[in-house]
Amino acid sequence: MPDTIFHRIMRRELPADIVYEDEHLIAFRDIAPQAPVHVLFVPKRDFATLNDVPEEEALVLGRLMTAAARYAKAQGFAESGYRLVMNCNADAGQTVYQIHLHLLAGAPLGRFGTPG
Repeated sequence: MPDTIFHRIMRRELPADIVYEDEHLIAFRDIAPQAPVHVLFVPKRDFATLNDVPEEEALVLGRLMTAAARYAKAQGFAESGYRLVMNCNADAGQTVYQIHLHLLAGAPLGRFGTPG
């Protein structure tokens, strides 16, 4: 397995506030939240960027999104709203090269995802 911070969290080498896990993905709170609720959904399959996910692996992306939607419903903010964001490469702000989906919620979100 590659050695990103997310892989180290999956291997339990680093602590994280894990809010969901199954055989396909893990979700944990972001250590530098951009909203009152900021959870990262990370597949256990290795893809550095969205560009690296082949069409035949599209189910990986669907699992991330449906897990995030289930989490939003379970936490009670699905109806008020949430944002899902996936950055791809440096110009988009990707800093960890293992695909991951950001769930942002808990306050009205500004144009680019931050509260305000």
